[in-house]
Amino acid sequence: MKRVAIAGWFVCSLLGQDWGPAQFLVGNWTGEGGGQPGQGSGAFSFSPDLQGKVLVRKSFAEYPPANGRPASRHDDLTIVYRDETTHALRATYFDNEEHVIQYTVKPAEGGVVFVSQGAPSSPRFRLTYTSTGKDTLNIKFEIAAPGKEFAPYLEAAAHREGARK
Repeated sequence: MKRVAIAGWFVCSLLGQDWGPAQFLVGNWTGEGGGQPGQGSGAFSFSPDLQGKVLVRKSFAEYPPANGRPASRHDDLTIVYRDETTHALRATYFDNEEHVIQYTVKPAEGGVVFVSQGAPSSPRFRLTYTSTGKDTLNIKFEIAAPGKEFAPYLEAAAHREGARK
């Protein structure tokens, strides 16, 4: 009986969480797009970790020199998890510019949206992933100044690594 319990625990650990509306993001992605930081390219991954209890997003974007700006690179890390009490999806974002953003994660038409939490006197952020096919998606990152509506900051398209464009 003990072997059955251990085997069941092991299988559940491998399967991990059901990430609901974010499940389609699991994998390795390559993308390109543009916006206020300029035209760039990069890659990101969403991978289950901690025996399936969190979903880890690692991302980078590289921007070539343009309009007198030097080349630059942006790196970030996001941890998606289920709230202990409500079981709702939440996320915490960190980047190399020392930003830390708390998000709620909810279904959106054809995808998932990360919306920042915070004081009304702070900027708000919204990151939307929309599936455009089995191995393709669009990304839209928006910023809202305090008291203002969201405005696009950057948009990109991505494809799952190993899949045809």
